[in-house]
Amino acid sequence: MDRNQVWVFFVSTYVCSFLLFEPALSQDISTVTCKENIEVNLPCGYSANFGNSPRIEWKFKSNNNEQLIFYNGQPTDAYVGRISWIPGYLRFNKVTRKDTGVYSCEVVGDLPGQYKEVQVNLVVEVPPSTPVCSIPTSATTGSRVTLTCFDKDGSPPCTYKWYRNNVLVPDSPSQIPAFQNSSYILDSKAGTLTFNPVSKADTADYYCQASNGIGNPTQCGAVRMEVRDVNVGGIVAAVIIILLTIALIGLAVWYAQRKGYLPDLKAKSQSKPKGVYSQPPEADDPDFKQKSSFVV
Repeated sequence: MDRNQVWVFFVSTYVCSFLLFEPALSQDISTVTCKENIEVNLPCGYSANFGNSPRIEWKFKSNNNEQLIFYNGQPTDAYVGRISWIPGYLRFNKVTRKDTGVYSCEVVGDLPGQYKEVQVNLVVEVPPSTPVCSIPTSATTGSRVTLTCFDKDGSPPCTYKWYRNNVLVPDSPSQIPAFQNSSYILDSKAGTLTFNPVSKADTADYYCQASNGIGNPTQCGAVRMEVRDVNVGGIVAAVIIILLTIALIGLAVWYAQRKGYLPDLKAKSQSKPKGVYSQPPEADDPDFKQKSSFVV
């Protein structure tokens, strides 16, 4: 074997050994979308280099909380009867909207350093229900007023639109002349419509619509919000009534005391005699003198 053949043999042997024994350090991300209440398989593939019995773990992350759902070949307590492992897949017998989230599959092979992680984003599609809206029926000019809208069922999460007198509220008041006298902030993801400050021009019927691309949009019933100026006359009248009430109470007390309907506490306290206590002399007092005697 000449020198060139030796070199080719060495290179080919090195490449083959690298492919067979290199640690499988990789991370794949995929998305699985499905309807609610059906069977779903989440993929977690790995090569034959990991051996016949690699260690497989599945974790579920939702709302910044992560929990272990499959370990040592068995589902954890909360998932018993719901999930099972088939080669290359984690199978859900029936998914619900609460299963929406990111799943992480970790595979550890038989050889030292063999590791693979696969992430699957599961989206369980659920149409929105009727959103819950909070719309005040009255407000005072110059104050801060927030209208809220929320749907608890939609998956993926809903986006929200607000309507005023059946007209879509634009993202910015300057977009439509009819809204230029308003000052508000619209958050389509949070479902809030905040007036800061609210004015009499904002008096109208309001309702909210929720949609997430699954099924038909839903909306809450319209509620009229009346915006009024501060009732200065009412405040002044209330103060006058309170002052008159205090004056009448004081007059009634004075009259009752004048007519003797109330006890004269001052006179009663002055008429009380002040008692003076003195200790009697003792019998063996040397200064004690008997002034009279009894004759039998």
